[in-house]
Amino acid sequence: MITAITVLVALGFLGWGFYRARPFGKLGLVAWLQSVVLIAPWLLFFGLSIVGIYLNIVSVLFLFVLSTGLYIYLGSRLRSLAQSEVLAQRATAIAETQDTHSLEIGNDTANALNTTDAAKTQAEKLAEALAEPDIVPIPADDLKAIQSIFGIDTFFATETIPYQEGVILRGNLRGEAEATIARLSERLQEKVGFSETNPQQPRYRLFLVEGQDGKPVVIVLPTSRDPQPSTLFQKGVAVMLLFATIAASLESSGLMLGFDFFTSPNRIAEVLPLSAGLLSVLAVHELGHWLVARRYQVRLSLPFFIPTWQIGSFGAITRFESVLPNRSTLFDIAIAGPAAGGLLSLVMVVAGLLLSHKGSLFQVPTEFFQGSILVGTLTRVVLRESLQQPIVDVHPLVILGWLGLVITALNLLPAGQLDGGRIVQAIYGRTIAGRTTIASIIVLGFASIVNPLALYWAIVVLFLQRELERPSQNELTEPDDTRAALGLLALFLMIVTLLPLTPSLAGRLGIGG
Repeated sequence: MITAITVLVALGFLGWGFYRARPFGKLGLVAWLQSVVLIAPWLLFFGLSIVGIYLNIVSVLFLFVLSTGLYIYLGSRLRSLAQSEVLAQRATAIAETQDTHSLEIGNDTANALNTTDAAKTQAEKLAEALAEPDIVPIPADDLKAIQSIFGIDTFFATETIPYQEGVILRGNLRGEAEATIARLSERLQEKVGFSETNPQQPRYRLFLVEGQDGKPVVIVLPTSRDPQPSTLFQKGVAVMLLFATIAASLESSGLMLGFDFFTSPNRIAEVLPLSAGLLSVLAVHELGHWLVARRYQVRLSLPFFIPTWQIGSFGAITRFESVLPNRSTLFDIAIAGPAAGGLLSLVMVVAGLLLSHKGSLFQVPTEFFQGSILVGTLTRVVLRESLQQPIVDVHPLVILGWLGLVITALNLLPAGQLDGGRIVQAIYGRTIAGRTTIASIIVLGFASIVNPLALYWAIVVLFLQRELERPSQNELTEPDDTRAALGLLALFLMIVTLLPLTPSLAGRLGIGG
């Protein structure tokens, strides 16, 4: 039943994607097809398992190779169509006359007279997410200089609202968002200069966001409100948590082997390989974040690991110490960690299943594999007849990979500043991300009734990670459909990792009694 619901939800996402893609014509449909071919192997795999048809590992690999080939082809086709679209837009822009611009200016001025309090409230909320509560009014000279950078060729400002140390400007965007921000930021530096304490840093930073009325809003704030580097104390806490996580991984490894490591530290040689396997998943996850952040020249804080004796660690909390340029950057950095750690964990599971044999280190009851739709179906594909026995001998990599998948899936929950929350915020915006955060906390609350780990994680999210990420400089431009498809795939894998198999489906798969 749960597997069927998961497949139906995935089909619903694809249907919604098709609905969103139709207004964009051929370009949108090709982008939607990329999403289809990306998720199709998983839908086929789980869909067939519902009716009792189980693909072998060769068939699964063939599906993924075919899917990858189609994805690459559609990507090249999409780029070609996008280039044609850009050329058409440029031709239209060149054809516009100065009279048209004058007419638009008149309309903009009239619209400014009808400004609503609701739109102001939305702009102020976005500014509050960027600023601090202590208010120091913006100097009049700075305000005048900031107002002078706007014009008909970039952003035609119709209303100026001084707010805290900066200013909010409502108006009409005259060009592509990314190019407009670059041009306005350059003019801003020319007009107001750089910080006295840091000659490499401009005094003010510009953000382009969407107001409640759907129109663009520019927020200009001093760079003193940028994210600050970690203090020495915070770095010390991060190091302490790292050592606590290492200790927790040693203890959880000992528990997997049937003894308490803290009471038998002389048996460290037995737990060290398992502990190293757990820590490698965490390290690869954080390395993925760090490498992509470095590519975008975004600074990250040291990871604040969350130790737990049950599975070693829940992952880590990492803060951005730089302003993000756009939502695509937020998405790429957020998904890089789960992609790296999840891929390593998945390889561990598959390799461990292939290496499992009679006499392997761990002997687990067959019902053990009912704990995850993903791991259970993979086990059925690889081990097959072995699952007819009440006890199954498995390689340690199966357990390590499974724990790695659980850690990755927990971090993909669409809540706050978790990787999943950042992915949702990047693709769908702050409003949807706020709603999914509340929904995730509620789901974790219900899940904690049967699983104490869910309660622990709910508390962590509620008190440490529930706030959304700060707005990026360009909040208007959404990530492309390829990123949207990858985000949906990541959330789909999170669901099938954490949800258990139902007894009826497990019976059809031949798992358990």
